[in-house]
Amino acid sequence: MILVGILRHYVVLLLQTPPKKLPLAAIREQRALARAQILRATTTHSPIPPTYYHSISSSLSKALADGSYLKDGPPNPKGDGAPAAPPNPLSDPAAMDGMMSGMKTQMVMMVPQMVIMGWINFFFQGFVLIKLPFPLTLGFKSMLQRGIETPDMDVRWVSSLSWYFLNFLGLNGLYRIILGGDNSADASKDMAATPFNTAMPSAGQPQDYNKLFKAEKDNLEFAEGLYKWAGEDVETRVLRKYGRL
Repeated sequence: MILVGILRHYVVLLLQTPPKKLPLAAIREQRALARAQILRATTTHSPIPPTYYHSISSSLSKALADGSYLKDGPPNPKGDGAPAAPPNPLSDPAAMDGMMSGMKTQMVMMVPQMVIMGWINFFFQGFVLIKLPFPLTLGFKSMLQRGIETPDMDVRWVSSLSWYFLNFLGLNGLYRIILGGDNSADASKDMAATPFNTAMPSAGQPQDYNKLFKAEKDNLEFAEGLYKWAGEDVETRVLRKYGRL
């Protein structure tokens, strides 16, 4: 089971497709919005002097209003024509690649466990493997003696099928030591996963950066009234702190 988990981890790594690079226009669109949010978040204690802050804020607000940073260019000022329909995620090649990658990953996770369980049921059905060295209550009998219909057997005896499930859930710590914390052999991912939970694309429409830019422009204009430079009266504050005033 340890070797199968390690092999599954590396097979999943081989099946993963490298992420596709975003075009420069899309990266500039995202970074412009992030730049405006960072500038607005540091308004009340800004390290930028007033002259430079107001210049940056005004130029950024103008660019957001004009749509200069949009990847598709500034919007049509006339606004004629029907709005474009949102793209179908199933027709997007990137979404289809993500769907196939998720399905292949789930198959690699599920098939080995099904094969091992079938192998254990075929060759070791009804076998008793080990005896635990500590006493247990009768509540553990159904968990430790699966596949054995013997009500009089001591609870400490563990059947082959139960030992498989205990290893299946108990080897996660060993996998984290061998393969690292973010590994594909973790059994908890198998328990929570379904074959299509990572295959289906996320629902909903893509973000409308034109509306986000307009909302961020209003936020920048509002934040200018709350602006306060962090270096204001810094000389007086330093002298007061060290007892010179």
